[in-house]
Amino acid sequence: MKPKVFVSRMLPQSALDIIKQNCDMELNTADVRLSKQELIDKIRDKEGLLCLLTDTIDAEVLNSSPTLKIVANVAVGYDNIDVKAATQRKIMVTNTPGVLDNTTGDFTWALLLAVARRVVEADKFTRAGLYKEWGLQLFLGADVYGKTLGIIGLGRIGQVVAKRAQGFDMRILYYDVVRAKPEIEERYKATFVDKDTLLRESDFVTLHVPLLPETTHFISTRELNLMKPTAFLINASRGPVVDEAALVEALRTRRIAGAALDVYEKEPEIHPGLIPLDNVVLAPHIASASVETRTKMAVMAAENLVAGVTGKRPPNLVNPEVLQ
Repeated sequence: MKPKVFVSRMLPQSALDIIKQNCDMELNTADVRLSKQELIDKIRDKEGLLCLLTDTIDAEVLNSSPTLKIVANVAVGYDNIDVKAATQRKIMVTNTPGVLDNTTGDFTWALLLAVARRVVEADKFTRAGLYKEWGLQLFLGADVYGKTLGIIGLGRIGQVVAKRAQGFDMRILYYDVVRAKPEIEERYKATFVDKDTLLRESDFVTLHVPLLPETTHFISTRELNLMKPTAFLINASRGPVVDEAALVEALRTRRIAGAALDVYEKEPEIHPGLIPLDNVVLAPHIASASVETRTKMAVMAAENLVAGVTGKRPPNLVNPEVLQ
């Protein structure tokens, strides 16, 4: 008999086919986020759960299924899952690293260029029929080439961003809790500095850190006050890394020139102070949203799930201690 699994949202067909071939699959075909109770009810007799970052898998959910062996997350991050509670119950947790690095790095640049060159403002202006003639000072933005880029978190995605920055002849500074190897620094012409130096000297600051207790509100009033009034902040990592209330104040008073966000502190809720501001670009968590990348993520999660419920070690196991 095939192991029973629950898939919390619709996936690309290629991922669903992998699961169907190996498991007795129940799928949330409505493709809407389930309440905690609905999720609990769905997994009571299941051996596997494939979920999205929007699903909160806490201790209560994990404890509701005595048969659960694995939670396969369709995301690189897994702060939506109580990994400690899962590990205590010998439940495997997996993620989907690597496949979205380039796509997320590309979108970081899309955000950076959009806010620097005021693309969203200009688009709205043009669609409203307000463009009557070319003007010397119409939508003046900021140059990107030759400027200083500060990368906070020089991991896989941070390195992708650094690689693309070389094409803009940018000076690259970075800060990370662990300094990169010399060959990485040389490859990307990246200079390691402390956090405050990076904030003071950068024209653009991009964030690429995981959400941890120590990175929550990593950028708040103190940090924003260190930035140049001409600088821009770009966040495509996790929403709570930035103190949104502090960011609203910095943008409203033009303490910094602008920001571009793909993630939010209380996602999907957005701080109401951000909405009316014209110096911030807002995107709905779509940094990895290309057809190719989202399909790869779903397939990877499906393969993790199938491995976990068929007695194999999942390729992307977050908590390997459960197998000891």
